[in-house]
Amino acid sequence: MNLRDGSAPAQAWARWLLLSLCLLAPGLLHGVGFDATLDRDTVLVGEGATLTLSFEGGSPDSIPAPQAQPNLVIANAGNSRNISIVNGQYTSTINQTFRITANKPGDYNFPPMEARIGGRVYTSKPLRLKVLATATAEGDPQANTLVIMKVLPPKPQAFLGEALVVELRVFIREGVANAENILQTFDTFATSPLKGEGFSVVKVAHAARNRARMGNANFLVATIATSIIPVKTGEISIGSINADLVLQLPMNQRGRDPFVDPFGMFQRYREQRVSVQADPQPITILPMPKQNTPPGFSGSIGTYTLTTSANPTNVAVGDPVTLRIEISGKGGLDNIPVPAINQQNFKSYPPTTKTDSTDALGLEGTKVFEQVIVPQKADIREVPSVSFSYFDSEQKSYRTLTAPAIPLTVRPSTVFAAPSLNLTNASNPRGEPPPVKDVLHIKPRPGTLKVPAVALVTAPWFVAIQIAPVALWLGALILRRRAHALANNPRLRRRLQVEKSVTQGLAQLRTLATGNESDAFFATVFRLLQEQLGERLDLPAAAITEAVLDEKLVPASVPKSVIDSLHEMFHLCNLARYAPIRDSQELAALIPRLESTLRELQQTKL
Repeated sequence: MNLRDGSAPAQAWARWLLLSLCLLAPGLLHGVGFDATLDRDTVLVGEGATLTLSFEGGSPDSIPAPQAQPNLVIANAGNSRNISIVNGQYTSTINQTFRITANKPGDYNFPPMEARIGGRVYTSKPLRLKVLATATAEGDPQANTLVIMKVLPPKPQAFLGEALVVELRVFIREGVANAENILQTFDTFATSPLKGEGFSVVKVAHAARNRARMGNANFLVATIATSIIPVKTGEISIGSINADLVLQLPMNQRGRDPFVDPFGMFQRYREQRVSVQADPQPITILPMPKQNTPPGFSGSIGTYTLTTSANPTNVAVGDPVTLRIEISGKGGLDNIPVPAINQQNFKSYPPTTKTDSTDALGLEGTKVFEQVIVPQKADIREVPSVSFSYFDSEQKSYRTLTAPAIPLTVRPSTVFAAPSLNLTNASNPRGEPPPVKDVLHIKPRPGTLKVPAVALVTAPWFVAIQIAPVALWLGALILRRRAHALANNPRLRRRLQVEKSVTQGLAQLRTLATGNESDAFFATVFRLLQEQLGERLDLPAAAITEAVLDEKLVPASVPKSVIDSLHEMFHLCNLARYAPIRDSQELAALIPRLESTLRELQQTKL
């Protein structure tokens, strides 16, 4: 295929094919996975949500499609490929997006989807989309307004202490000239826009900009999500702040000045001040059920899973064991306490806590506890089981998760008893220690002092004079034999020259990475690969291409890890021609990998 003389579609297809080949091989070296996510789980009728299918580490055999459902319009929104190099780790991700729009309110469930990557089947998690009713008729007053604010609670009922996500949507009708500037202000709003009593605000985050349709009008939408926790039972009302906005609306051209704007090229605007506030939305807060409350319940509400691990599991009495407890799920992660464990026959230390959130509000993710426990007896056979109780707000019932006990081998400790000293004697029958003086003299009377004479043969300067001629003669002999060996061994001479060139090239790469000179950087990488492979294979450097890896190195039984590393370096050089890396940190991260690859190649016997 000729990239110069071919048509535009042919050129685009060629670039796509080359990028696919460059991305596929490096991706296989790292983790492979498949996941499905929604950019939001609550929308209004006519407002779209984006479903993203992410394939990491490889290309799927086929792209799965979300299940068609009544009253849902699912449209393909395109795909993209992302490459990232962070701390030397190379990853590639393929993203396929779908636009989902609902015609009627309700709860829509998407079952797990399957994708085959590299011969293995991966399954995504199930998803749920909640669609709320909004203005749809032309006669609705809100359908014809310019600015709308709506408070969207996640559900009409919740429990005391349950973490909730309440969204405030700001709709500005298309055609308002300064709509983008107003929505940008809401996108950077730092505090909570909600008002009301009976709840406390935890955190504020901003969702991606969206579009919606009400009646016959289109609106631009900004979303501010706030996590709250109810602090009293009964009905609470959640409202919003009052926003005073100045809208710029286009004017007709009938009143233009024919001398200033004779052709009507300059649009004129008039300003309109509006005050907008969302209607308060009620939520009924229920008390926690008192029946069947588990003994270990400490107030956690949500949906969770529990896993434990211990390391090491073969210790002696008194040796530390690190117990790791992971609680993953959705809910108030920050309020989860340390699960209680039976610490009988163990000495324990205060645990360390770390929370890894997967969402901007910190309500989804994993909370990790690491606690050091020390066995005190040799007859201990296991690390006790760990239990965690919580209230499942979806099922409206208490649940207790129990991780099984972990087998543990405890050996008796080896302790040597200190020897006892017999301090009793005839004059001190009770063995009392003698009185200790504050200062004890070593030798009160040193006597006559005399400086000893130093023998000449032990003087350092005398020894150096004797050794210098011998050292000079040996150095000259080594240099002469080295020059003779290089003259009679061209391969050795070339190997030394290549080692020097590689050292200088690596130093040059660091300079090019600092200056963000991507083209020169990858040209130098390609030259170093040619010189090193040419020296090892006894071929001219200019004749080295990626094809020699399979033609020469594979028959020579070179380790597969070395060949894979060289393939990856050549792929990066080819990729730089079409998608150059401009970040100095990413360029600098490639230098240690190249240095390691060249070192392995130098140490391989051919």
